[in-house]
Amino acid sequence: MSSAQDPFYIVKEEIQESIDKLQSSFHQWERISCDMGDQVHLTKDLLAACESIEWQVDELDKAISVAGRDPSWYGIDEAELEKRRRWTSTARNQVGNVKKAVVAGREVNISGTASVSGMRRELMRMPNSQQADKSNQYTQDNDDFIQSESDRQLLLIKQQDEELDELSITIGRLGGVGLTIHEELLAQEKIIDDLGMEMDSTSNRLDFVQKKVAMVMKKASAKGQLMMILFLVVLFIILFVLVFLT
Repeated sequence: MSSAQDPFYIVKEEIQESIDKLQSSFHQWERISCDMGDQVHLTKDLLAACESIEWQVDELDKAISVAGRDPSWYGIDEAELEKRRRWTSTARNQVGNVKKAVVAGREVNISGTASVSGMRRELMRMPNSQQADKSNQYTQDNDDFIQSESDRQLLLIKQQDEELDELSITIGRLGGVGLTIHEELLAQEKIIDDLGMEMDSTSNRLDFVQKKVAMVMKKASAKGQLMMILFLVVLFIILFVLVFLT
């Protein structure tokens, strides 16, 4: 099977395009400023892309494992299998490195946001020499608002991470079911092929017997043919009596 027709290389090309897009987005993420809106949105996109690519690589790795059980059936050898395993390992490492960098950057940004909030709270607690009594209440309100807003953002990010984890588990289960169905279809296809070969062999034998009978009938004389017909009729009557009347 040529590379253009092999499903592995078709899926490999699609995954490689996704990895290239992921790395391009990652470089953009590295250059972006610490503005929470843009950075949080791009961080979510990068993590979601990493999860999707990791799942695709895992599914491709499972297909390689299936092919490794009987390489000759799929028209490949051990060298080709090893080459495919090395590529999936490299792809997984590339995506894993991007994911680690993004997660680390997100944690740093969250820590930085918490530090800024704490600094603002400290500044707001400093008394004003002219309006100390009036500003204390205002400072406390701002402090509570900033803290609640920061907590809300952290809780939202945590919930989204949990939802992504659950989605990844569900997709993994679906991939396992799909792989099982694929293996069952391959087994059924092999059984059907074996049955077809047996039917062809039986048909060839039947054609050979029919040709032999025709040749015998052709060589026999008219009297011999008549005697053969009478013999077959008598044999049929005897078998009929034995089967249906006894």
